Amino acid sequence: MLHWTGRGIDAMSEFLGWLGWILILYCMCFGITDVFLRYVLNVPSMWIGTSIQAAMVLIACVGGAYALNHGSFVKLDLFYANASARTQAILDILTVPFTLLFLGVLIWKGIDAALLSIKLNQVTPTGVPIPIYPIKSMIPLAAIAVLLVVLKQLAIDIRTLVTGQPAREAFDDDTH
Repeated sequence: MLHWTGRGIDAMSEFLGWLGWILILYCMCFGITDVFLRYVLNVPSMWIGTSIQAAMVLIACVGGAYALNHGSFVKLDLFYANASARTQAILDILTVPFTLLFLGVLIWKGIDAALLSIKLNQVTPTGVPIPIYPIKSMIPLAAIAVLLVVLKQLAIDIRTLVTGQPAREAFDDDTH
């Protein structure tokens, strides 16, 4: 069961990483377009800057699960890198309560903010009103995606602690 659940979480993480890549491409292309329109043609855009800001918020949202799933967050390698697999698992497990607390508040307050934004039909206060509620709705959804990755990693760490196998091996050997 852990194997298939983990694969589903990995697929979700990869999709979010792909979505982040598309958003980065969007920001690059429209950022260049905005500069060209503003400084070469002297015709500033009324919506590109605001849409790029929204895209950057979404990049931060979708990038979290992808980065965590690929072990790309910063760790204090002075203590962590040379530790055994079991010690690394213990250190990871010790940080889970703080992570769960942070994600719990982010999901809870994110849902409140998203629902209020939907209720108010919130848009940007610019010349071209862009809806804000889809972006605010992505924040708790992205936090849920990160939560799934954290729970997957917790299961791997617990298994590593019990079996002594390194994290990836413990996960990949699950055939149930």
